[in-house]
Amino acid sequence: MTRADRKSRLGAYIVSTVGGERVRAFVPPALPPTPPLQFDGVYGLMERANQALGRLDGLATILPEVSLFIYLYVRKEAVLSSQIEGTQSSLSDLLLYESAEAPGAPLADVQDVSNYVAAMNHGLRRLHEGFHLESCDSDSRIAHGGW
Repeated sequence: MTRADRKSRLGAYIVSTVGGERVRAFVPPALPPTPPLQFDGVYGLMERANQALGRLDGLATILPEVSLFIYLYVRKEAVLSSQIEGTQSSLSDLLLYESAEAPGAPLADVQDVSNYVAAMNHGLRRLHEGFHLESCDSDSRIAHGGW
């Protein structure tokens, strides 16, 4: 691939005059991309993901209390996500903290994970209350003053 081909695939900078001031703007290439995206290797992964979701849905029908499964899953996800950021808390530390026992990990780490759980539960509660998520393209962000 030549430098010109690579440059056209990535977009280009244009120079223009706006309000008497000379400005530079990046203009991305038009969609769809050239060459087109290849999804051939993804279909097998999507099929496996759909099968896993089906198994999870089937499991949910035989669980006596789905909310307990969700309770533990949210906490496990919070622990794993927080560990990426360097916290030392484990799932057992979090459960001990929530039951007013002394965790084995540093208290600040366990509190960070607990805050993550609280934020996740708040978001789930808002969704159940009918909070509407909507996508926002760059034009509407600009029109409404950004985020």
